Order: sequence, then C-alpha cells, then structure tokens
Amino acid sequence: MVRYYDHTGPFPLELGGRLPDLRIAYHTYGRLNAARDNAVWVCHALTANSDVADWWPHTVEEGRFLDPARHFVVCANILGSHYGTTGPLHVNPATGIPYYKDFPPFTIRDMVRAHRLLADALGIDRIAALVGSSVGGFQAVEWAVMEPERIENLVLIATSAKASPWTIAVDETQRMAIEADATFGQPRDDAGMAGLSAARAIGLLTYRGPRGYNLTQQDREELPAAHRASTYQQYQGEKLCKRYNAYSYYAILNAFDTHDAGRGRGGVAAALNRITARTAVVGITTDIIFTPSEMRELHGMIPRSVYHEIDSPFGHDGFLVEHEQLNDILYPFMNQ
Repeated sequence: MVRYYDHTGPFPLELGGRLPDLRIAYHTYGRLNAARDNAVWVCHALTANSDVADWWPHTVEEGRFLDPARHFVVCANILGSHYGTTGPLHVNPATGIPYYKDFPPFTIRDMVRAHRLLADALGIDRIAALVGSSVGGFQAVEWAVMEPERIENLVLIATSAKASPWTIAVDETQRMAIEADATFGQPRDDAGMAGLSAARAIGLLTYRGPRGYNLTQQDREELPAAHRASTYQQYQGEKLCKRYNAYSYYAILNAFDTHDAGRGRGGVAAALNRITARTAVVGITTDIIFTPSEMRELHGMIPRSVYHEIDSPFGHDGFLVEHEQLNDILYPFMNQ
C-alpha cells in the first residue's frame, strides 16, 4: 500500500526555485529490525512508481535480492513524478490550480535530497544497500557521493555518473516530439498526449535496441496490413498515455540531463572516489544507452567495486527481463 510523507515548509531546488511544501509517496516491504540496519533502498527509473513489486517482477520475493523476510525494502516515488510525489499535476498553493508546465525545474540532486528527508523521517540512519538502475542509478550514484557514510552497499545497474551527450540527445528528441503537440502547455491534465505517445515510442527504440526488436517483432505474414513493429510502437505509446502525463515526463527528462556527480566536486573521478560503499556495477551486453564499456569505466572509478554483466538480447530493458541472472549476481552480493 502506498504511503505518504509530508514535509512541511519550503523545499528549495538546486536551480533556484522552490516548492512551498513537499509530499513524497513511498512503499515499504518487510520490517525495519531493532538495530535499524536492514534497510534496502530502491531508486526507481523514469516512469516507474514506488511499488517495486509491481514494476520489477520476481525481485521482492523470498529468496530474491529484495527479500522482505531479510530486508526492510523502501522505494520512494521521485520528485516530479505522476505517482504521488509532488509534481506538475499537483496544485500550486500560490495559484490554486495545478502547476502543469510551470512546475519549477529540478535536478537529480533534488530528488536525492527529497529521499534523504524521507529516510530521516523513517529513522534510517544507515542504508544496508542502495539499489538503482537507469535513472534510479543516477540517484544512487548521487546519494552515495553526497552521503558516503550512510550507504553500506551500493548496486548500480545500467546507469552512469553523468548524463552523456548521447543520452541527452535522446531526451531532446523526445522533448521535441512533446513540444510538437500543439496542446502541450495548455492547463489540462491530458495536454500533450499525442506528443507523449511519440516520445515514448522514441525512447523504446533505445530501451530495447535492434536485437530486441528483431527477436520479438518479426512479421508473421509476408505482406501484412500493419507491421508488428509499427503496431508495437503505437501500443506502447498509447499504454503510457493511459497511466502518465506529458508534464511529468518532460520535467523528468530535463532533470535527467542535469545529472553530473562531478559537478562542483572536481569532476566525476574525484566525486566517485568519495564513495566508501562496497559496490556492484552491473552492465548489460546489448545496452545501447549505457554500454558495457561505459559500465566498466564506471566500475574502474569506484573504489571497492566489482563488475558483472547480464547477457541479454533485450538491451537496456534487460534489467527488467533477466531477473534470474540479476538475482544470481545480487543475492550473494547483498547477503554476504
């Protein structure tokens, strides 16, 4: 069941704006033990929510690396999201209507600062394991650099310490699709939906990559009326529109591009050298967003880190699909 933490008073944002108040939606699984040393914090990706068991199949189960019998698993919905934490569809107290496109810009560091408030409220002084994949990994890297003393173990899956020009270009292409929708910017919950659908279809190309598409979307007829790959793109765009909104998607893409663990810290290498957590870095063989070579480079800059690789044809989405391989890597790591 989703829970909420309400932070009273203003929440300043790194880019100069501020929120007059802050609500954080979160889920927990298992119980915090008497020593308060069994907390496992999961940072979620772009359009996921705080219910890890819902979007990450076969992970929050007995015998899995997020075993609620062993761990107190926490996942907080990120700032700007559509799933309960303060975001563009929340009412701006200054105007009495939702923020929509006027939601103040925020960064990955702001997301982490919000998570830190919740961790304090839950009485979690020490996080036994901090787990993040994709944009969730951005948050995990930032938190481990920001508060190295709080994080005992760190798991980084298909992610990076800095948004690359390639990933920023992908995000900009998605933003262009949203901006091309003439309804985007209108004060309506459903504004920009056609643009959001197109943006999601663009994003999916990078999530799965050519091997994933060629494996799963082959036509079954020689001359079909509609290609499977075409209907798949349309379906996935429509599917996201049923559960998300263009303003949150746009705002989080902007936050994605701010990610740079080395900003103000002497560069990425110097920042990562601050991490004291025992760390597992996990790449995916066919990931074209965060390539295996980039993941190995990340591993090389983090002290006390080990590197593993998932073999999957499903690209970046391999971390969601290959749960058996992932568990074989992470269950021993987290339960040593």
